[in-house]
Amino acid sequence: MASRALKQFHTFIAAADNRGVVLIRVLEAKGSTPRDRDAFMLVSANGIYGTIGGGRLEMDAMDQALAVLDGNKITELELVLGPESGQCCGGRMRVGFERIAKTETGPIEALIKEQTSQDPEVWVFGGGHVGRALAQCLINLPVNVHLVESRAAELADIADGITCHLAAMPESMVDQISPGAAVIVLTHDHGLDFLIVQAALDRDDLTLVGMIGSKTKRATFESQYRKSGGDPARLTRLTCPIGTKIADKRPSVIAVTVAAQIMAALSDTQAQN
Repeated sequence: MASRALKQFHTFIAAADNRGVVLIRVLEAKGSTPRDRDAFMLVSANGIYGTIGGGRLEMDAMDQALAVLDGNKITELELVLGPESGQCCGGRMRVGFERIAKTETGPIEALIKEQTSQDPEVWVFGGGHVGRALAQCLINLPVNVHLVESRAAELADIADGITCHLAAMPESMVDQISPGAAVIVLTHDHGLDFLIVQAALDRDDLTLVGMIGSKTKRATFESQYRKSGGDPARLTRLTCPIGTKIADKRPSVIAVTVAAQIMAALSDTQAQN
């Protein structure tokens, strides 16, 4: 995610005029607000990077940022999300404004790297139709995406922002996964799926372990897992089937439902911590 975010940032900076850009940062958030403290966005004369929540609130902040580009010395602004602003959230945000020259963007790059370094990992095992669609969907979300495959051909032409791993024994990659990550298993082989899921369930520090398949596939895995000496209590941490059951079975549609499930699990874990 970091490299993708920085690439987008560099494109934004290159398009800015000689007045530079304005960093808008949430200094304080109270009540119901669209973003929390430290959320930020950048405004230039002809574009934006990031968001502090959208809507009228963001429009007002952007207007102030453009005024700063024109020489206004304002450094802070309190925005109330009430009837007078056309928003009814009821909260309030205090935002700061800082004008930054095009040649002095190092601190912003550091801010982007710091922000994206906190993004959790999502490991997708299997580069088939659904696996590729899921990885493609996830690169637009605040996660670091890893795609693991045993077939080199399936890793060709993978989108920028996805870390690919070609592994003869994909299950051996489970030890490299960072704590708190989500693991989704959907390879071309059920036996391989079982090996990867078993390795993932042996860990106690993963947020989500999901496997594509039916209730029958899950029952088969549970039976094999118990016979191999696996702890039955760990089976409660397996999500299978994955995604939301809907009539449309196209890979891109399945991917969206699985991505939503992943983000919900990661968000819940972050909220608890």
